[in-house]
Amino acid sequence: MTQYDIAVIGGGNAALCAAMTAAEAGARVLILETAPKPYRGGNSRHTRNFRCMHTGPLGPLVDAYSEEEYLADLLKVTDGKTDQHLARLAISRSEECLPWMQERGVRFQPSLSGTLSLSRTNAFFMGGGKALVNAYYRRAAALGIDVLYEAHVTHLELSGTRIERVEYNHAGVTHRITPKAVIVASGGFQADIDWLTRAWGPPAQNFLIRGTPYNRGVVLADLLEQGVDSVGDPTQCHAVAIDGRAPKFDGGIVTRLDCVPFSIVVNKDGERFYDEGEDVWPKRYAIWGRLIAAQPDQVGYVIIDAKSIELFMPSVFPPLKADTLKGLAEQMGLPAEQLCATVDRFNAACGDTSSFHPTELDGVATEGLTPPKTNWARPITEPPFYGYSLRTGVTFTYLGLKVDEHAQCSTSAGKIANLWAAGETMAGSILGQGYLAGFGMTIGTVFGRIAGQEAAAYAN
Repeated sequence: MTQYDIAVIGGGNAALCAAMTAAEAGARVLILETAPKPYRGGNSRHTRNFRCMHTGPLGPLVDAYSEEEYLADLLKVTDGKTDQHLARLAISRSEECLPWMQERGVRFQPSLSGTLSLSRTNAFFMGGGKALVNAYYRRAAALGIDVLYEAHVTHLELSGTRIERVEYNHAGVTHRITPKAVIVASGGFQADIDWLTRAWGPPAQNFLIRGTPYNRGVVLADLLEQGVDSVGDPTQCHAVAIDGRAPKFDGGIVTRLDCVPFSIVVNKDGERFYDEGEDVWPKRYAIWGRLIAAQPDQVGYVIIDAKSIELFMPSVFPPLKADTLKGLAEQMGLPAEQLCATVDRFNAACGDTSSFHPTELDGVATEGLTPPKTNWARPITEPPFYGYSLRTGVTFTYLGLKVDEHAQCSTSAGKIANLWAAGETMAGSILGQGYLAGFGMTIGTVFGRIAGQEAAAYAN
C-alpha cells in the first residue's frame, strides 16, 4: 500500500486547494471523498462566485475593492462576530488567489445581473462551481494526487498532540493508514438532520439542505469528542430562503430566490414580519433563512406583481400566478382576506416611487408601516400577481474546528502537530453569524492553500 505524506479528508474546493498546494510542494497526497464520483466536490459544486479583494481591475472584476471595504461588509453582516485577525488574513490573501485559480484551469465570466450587483466584488466562474471542481480534479490528476471516492472516514486517532492514524471504510473494507499529516476539509454537519434538530429543536425537521447530502459532520464529531478545540454556535449557519418546492437535499443554487427586495413576504397567517428592502440582496439574502425559520411551520410566502417579475433571477420552478390577489391566496393556501388587507396597508404606505432603482439602495420607502420597507417599496397593484413559497435552506453550519492563522488545529494541551483544517469545517473561526455572498469560497481557497503549504512543510 502506498505510504502517503498527507491525507486530505473531503473533496470540495478547500480540500482540492490544499491537496494541489501540498502536491506542488512535493508531498504524496491522498484525497478521501465520501461522495460517489458524480457527486464529488461538496457544496462547491453549487457555487457561482468568489469574493475577492483587489486594488484595481483584476480578471473579470472592475474598479477596486479594498481590504477595509471588504472587512466593513463582513462586519456588517456578522454584526461584528468574527475573528478580525483571521478575517483580514482571508481578505488580504484573496487577491493573489484569483490568478492562482486561473493558472489551475478555472475560467471566469462577467458577473450576473439582476439582484446580484457584484461586478466589483465577486468573480463568477465560467460554468459555475462544477466547472471549477472539474478543473481542480484535472489538475490534481496531473499532479499525481490519488483520489478515493465513497471513502467514508470514521475516525482520526488522536494521541497526545498527533494524529496517529486515519480509519476509513471503502468498498466494504475498513482501512487504516498512517500519513505524516492530515487536512480536514469535510464540511459542516448540516446533512445530519438529527444533529440539526438537537441544535435547533423540532423546527429543523422542516429545513431543506441546499448542498450535498454527504456533509454529515462525522469527522467533526469524532475530533470534537477527542477534545480538539471547537469554535462557533451549532445554531449558527449559512441559511437562505429558498423555493419551498426544492428537494430535501442538493437542490443547489438554482432553488435560491432573489425576488425578496421587490416583494412583500408574509407568513402563513398573511402577515409581514421583516423589512424586505433593508439592504442590497448580496448583503441580506443570508439572513432570510433564519427569519423564515422563526415563522409558523418555518414557511414564508413572496408576493409580487407584474412590474417586478423581470427584475430578478428566477428559481428553477415557475411562480404561482393569478389575476387577483384573492386567487393567488387561494392557490398558496393563504387566508385571502388577511393577505388582501396586508397588501392594502402596504400599498397605502408607499409614497413617491419615481427614484426607484432596482440595483442600488434607492430610498423608496414606506411611511408609517411596521415593519417598514426601506428601499424598493412600490405598490403591489399590477396584475397578474405572482407568488413563491419560501423555506429555510441550510448551506453549511458554523460549529467547527478552531484554527490559527496557519490553519492548524489544537487542543487544550496545545497545537496538534500534524492536523490542519480548511473550508466549511473551520469557517466558524471567522463567521460567527450571517454571511457575505462568495465568502465561503474565499475562506476555502485561502485556508486550503495555507493548510496545504503548512502540511507539506511538516511532512517534508
